[in-house]
Amino acid sequence: MTSPSGPCTPSRRGVLGGLGGLALLAGTVAVGGPAAGAATGPGRAPGRERASARTTIRRMTLEQKVGQLMTGYAYGATPDTADARNVALYGVATPAEVVREFHLGGVIYFAWTDSVRDPQQIATLSNGLQQAALGSGAGVPLLISTDQEQGVVTRVGPPATPFPGSMALGAGRSADDARSAAAITGQELAALGINQDFAPVADVNVNPLNPVIGVRSFSSDPDLVADMVAAQVAGYQRDGGISACAKHFPGHGDTATDSHSALPIIDHTRAEWEDVDAPPVRAAIGAQADSIMTAHILVPSLDPSGDPATLSAPIMTGILRGELGYQGVIITDSLEMAGVRQQYGDAEVAVRAIEAGADVLLMPAAPMAARQALLDAVASGRLTEDRLDESLARVLALKYRRGVVAESQVDLGEIADVVGTAEHLATAQQVSDRTVTLLRNDDDVLPLTAGARSVLVTGWGVATTAAVGQALGRRGHTPVVLETGAQPTDARIVAAVADAATRDLVVVLTQKAWDAGVTDPGRRQQRLVAELVATGTPVVHVAVRDPYDVAYLPDVTTSLATYSYTAVSMESAVKVLHGEAAPEGALPVDVPVAGEPDEVLYPFGFGETW
Repeated sequence: MTSPSGPCTPSRRGVLGGLGGLALLAGTVAVGGPAAGAATGPGRAPGRERASARTTIRRMTLEQKVGQLMTGYAYGATPDTADARNVALYGVATPAEVVREFHLGGVIYFAWTDSVRDPQQIATLSNGLQQAALGSGAGVPLLISTDQEQGVVTRVGPPATPFPGSMALGAGRSADDARSAAAITGQELAALGINQDFAPVADVNVNPLNPVIGVRSFSSDPDLVADMVAAQVAGYQRDGGISACAKHFPGHGDTATDSHSALPIIDHTRAEWEDVDAPPVRAAIGAQADSIMTAHILVPSLDPSGDPATLSAPIMTGILRGELGYQGVIITDSLEMAGVRQQYGDAEVAVRAIEAGADVLLMPAAPMAARQALLDAVASGRLTEDRLDESLARVLALKYRRGVVAESQVDLGEIADVVGTAEHLATAQQVSDRTVTLLRNDDDVLPLTAGARSVLVTGWGVATTAAVGQALGRRGHTPVVLETGAQPTDARIVAAVADAATRDLVVVLTQKAWDAGVTDPGRRQQRLVAELVATGTPVVHVAVRDPYDVAYLPDVTTSLATYSYTAVSMESAVKVLHGEAAPEGALPVDVPVAGEPDEVLYPFGFGETW
């Protein structure tokens, strides 16, 4: 049976052509007034905070002001770890020296910079970098950020609490669950000294071939995305105590091009942009999001100049500031991405981003050149120091508002009381259990009847297949795990098929099986599934990322979508297999027929249950 939740939206063409006036759902989530001790929304800091910001600005040098408008990364697990890559970027060796010498306003953490190993290491690094910032001359603490969207974009791993990602939350349809996920994520990041999360994603994923957003989006429905964005801004800021950043303005949801590697073109008309892309942005502004991140995309209907949105004054200043009235911090997406580097040099990009209306430059590709370019622009009169002060005032207001100036250090002894607690993990599991969507159950294989089984667990993901195997083992089955990867080799396919023929049940996981890229990884996953089904052993398919996979697997008769491959998502999938939980999720997007993006196979709101 079907269990639709919410209105059934049509195909992508229908979304773009027929939504008309959408009701803004920012008010659906009762964000209310500021919590005790919290400050007011962006651009509305109390008088004492504005006065403190003005006092701070007056005593800063021009170099210090420029540094405050940059968020960079530094290599090293400790403040004093020397790394030659820091020298190449900044001219100094350690993360602490980078912060001090550049007077950085912010630092972003990644695994590849060795910033996020474990909670104690992260918090120690945060404290040390904050001390370096306070000793930099500017004397202003850092915004320490990361991309903890949850789901497929998770920077801080276990023991931090894992949540399913945005599209899974969209399938669950619960703004309360979305807010809880953001609140717990925010509380745990705050305990590690991370005071800014580049989340939530406000893009509306109306293009199922989108290679860069996909399940990072809550939905293809603008109202649902708006609802979830408002809920998560409240969760991060009011409940979690950290700064939220809605991204990517003016909307990255309708592209088949990845802005990390090229410059996408969004062909929405102005009316389509208002109907599809604008509602979540309005919701973020209504929820008083501290910051909004730009997108490196071309939107000719908003600015025909050929400049990406990040460098577009008509878009950033004209629309975001002027028409939408946003007064918070505008931060660029990473300036290392190809989408913003195709037309101008890295130094020029930095100046043009500030001219367009950005307040913070995220990850300048050549930070020394970017700094010098900004200094030269002021010296030549191209930029005024007053213009820098405008951005600096917004950044400082944010830091005052979130309590970063009052207290930048975290207590290492309190981390275990916050990060990955039993209560947080239980909440994450409950949230995840409400997101699994059953798309096919033609042979009534699910829920499994009583009795132990010999089960082959195969397909994508070493940790993911292992998690499913362990969950089955805890329930008395005998699992055999044979991971085949994103692009199964002939040998692995043969091995999996041979083993499947000897089992009672096969559980096969796919990840972007729809994506027939340059090396056709998706097609090899499609072949694996087809050959497993041909053995005659019952096969349960689980799409652990995009729900679109099922359209490319016509032979499967039992199919689940989890939208996420976190440990809690895999536990939820096994609970559904066992009948411990009914599948409650409803598709937050249309699933089109393979190769026919405008022909719907499974509509928004679809989901079977029992």
